[in-house]
Amino acid sequence: MPNEKEITRISEREINPLLLNRWSPRALSGESLSEEELMSLFEAAKWAPSCYNNQPWRFIYVQNGTPAWEKLYSILTAGNKVWTVKAAALVLVVSRLKFELTEQPNYTSSFDCGSAWENLALEAYTRGLVAHGMSGFDYEAARVNMEVPETYKIEMMIAVGRPGQKEDLSPELQAIEQPSDRKKIQEIVSEGKFDF
Repeated sequence: MPNEKEITRISEREINPLLLNRWSPRALSGESLSEEELMSLFEAAKWAPSCYNNQPWRFIYVQNGTPAWEKLYSILTAGNKVWTVKAAALVLVVSRLKFELTEQPNYTSSFDCGSAWENLALEAYTRGLVAHGMSGFDYEAARVNMEVPETYKIEMMIAVGRPGQKEDLSPELQAIEQPSDRKKIQEIVSEGKFDF
């Protein structure tokens, strides 16, 4: 697990430190991950809860240094390209829009996919790895480049790798390379009606 002494977050209520201390660094080492390490992240993701246990998530990954790498790296925003160049892998996350058994719309496919992403992120954190989720990429190009059918929704991309040094980032990224805070409970929870 990453160095717990570096974590400065404080929760309003007592919670599992795993949830409090996980965050999304951008500093990556450029080292590769083994197939076993990558598959362990996907193993954690597959155990997420989903509506009717439909498991609508799908993960398409490319490893840095392989011919397929450019298919995902090339469609990232300029701001994400700067630091993901040192990722061991990029992962495109998509969700199936209909239930497999009935072919009826699955209105919670994105929600369920988010649960799988969280499992992956927590597993990466416990292994001392980085898993940083991103929306900064060309979604249509992702569909084309990775040959994703229209029956799936492009959800997000994840940069995965070993932690690097904050000092290797640009000064602008160094300034934000720290665990972020969260809104207060009363800003996200109301009783009895929508009251925000």
